[in-house]
Amino acid sequence: MTTIAVRRHRPVAVSVTVAVLWFLGVTAFGGGLAMMLGYTPPAAWLDGIPVVTNWVVPGLVLGLGFGLGSLVTGFGVLRRPHVAWLGFAERLTGHHWSWSATILIGLGHIAWIALELVYLPELSVLQAVYGPIGVALAGLPLLPSVRGYLRAPR
Repeated sequence: MTTIAVRRHRPVAVSVTVAVLWFLGVTAFGGGLAMMLGYTPPAAWLDGIPVVTNWVVPGLVLGLGFGLGSLVTGFGVLRRPHVAWLGFAERLTGHHWSWSATILIGLGHIAWIALELVYLPELSVLQAVYGPIGVALAGLPLLPSVRGYLRAPR
């Protein structure tokens, strides 16, 4: 008897999720790198921010957390690689680790933009662009097509 391998169709919502993750990843990595190299908002803006005394830590969070984190997660959504040490997340949620990571990046990004709105003395068009990106990343994985595509193998 011959068996035929069935290739799973990638839903449009999955492709959109990957595109949003990679957009955030590339731009956040670039922004974080710029901050670490000294291209920063005015130093006076730090006066109203508790705990933060320079732009290095926000640059690291932006570049590594949201930048590289989004790029790796986008790859995970696209290719669904097995990562043994992330198996606990799959057992806990019933979905590939990248499903949980996308939601966490989205929620983290919403918090990041909210903190900017509270602590920075000026509003930026970037907040209007990146706020909805956080909402999209928190919400896209909840769509049935994305949930189905990223369901963990039994």
